[in-house]
Amino acid sequence: MSNQSQYLLKPSQVATLLGMLGLLALAAPSALADDGQALATKNQCMTCHKIEGKQVGPAYKDVAAKYKGDPDAPDKLAAKVRTGGKGVWGQVPMPPNKKISDDDLRTVVNWILSQGS
Repeated sequence: MSNQSQYLLKPSQVATLLGMLGLLALAAPSALADDGQALATKNQCMTCHKIEGKQVGPAYKDVAAKYKGDPDAPDKLAAKVRTGGKGVWGQVPMPPNKKISDDDLRTVVNWILSQGS
């Protein structure tokens, strides 16, 4: 029994660990926001889009509002970024972005969709 007790955490250590995990959980959405916006900028998305207000393309808040509650939205938007498009938000075409990695694309799309929250 004494060998096992050396591996058990004291109540104060458990409380500290849980507190740290809670802080990490609170920081995760912020990290996603930072990563998403940074990746959108890096991949030239912010050249035509802003978070609020139309630029060349629609504002990300408008995109998030349009797709709110649509479980297929992440896949639809990822496909639109990859292939480009025209006509959904006006007649100015969005060029395809084939260079963004799948992981970065997923992060950017999730960040865009979070702008409606």
